Amino acid sequence: MTEEEKINMEEEEILDNQETSENSENSEDSENTDNTENAAPAEEKDPLEAAQEEIEQLKTQILYKTAEFDNYRKRTLKEKAELILNGGEKAVGAILPVIDDMERALANGEKTDDPAVLREGMELIYNKMMKAMESLGVKKIDTEDADFDTDLHEAVAMVPGMGDDKKGKVIDCLQTGYQLNDKVIRHAKVAVGQ
Repeated sequence: MTEEEKINMEEEEILDNQETSENSENSEDSENTDNTENAAPAEEKDPLEAAQEEIEQLKTQILYKTAEFDNYRKRTLKEKAELILNGGEKAVGAILPVIDDMERALANGEKTDDPAVLREGMELIYNKMMKAMESLGVKKIDTEDADFDTDLHEAVAMVPGMGDDKKGKVIDCLQTGYQLNDKVIRHAKVAVGQ
């Protein structure tokens, strides 16, 4: 049903209501009749004009809401594109100090022949890297004395003859697995007792 048809139906209802009210008022004295006849045309215009004004207001509100939603949609698409392009910014910022330490270790490694000093430097860099990863929500998947779990582990070898207490347990971790906020990024590659 179009707006014009709705308006026409509303006008007809208003006219019908006014006709019935005029008929009931005709039975009253002539003084009251004259007053209602003078008031009837004013009542006839007022509801119609009010309805048309309300329609215009609703149309304006719809236009504002549509424009507001369109702006919201464009803004969220822009923010999503920026997140995709710059999503790794936090991770890169956390790793850059570790890279700086590695560069210093390489430069200082040429100055010494002591493997213990080099090893200590590598351990410090490794620990710093693990702290940076933890700050980003990355953590190691625990494999020590753990039950084999297909959600966390990938079995690359089955070790027979380990006894009943080692059956279905992780015997050795060949490659460490990692989780990012409880989502597995890389499964731990393990050997499982059989």
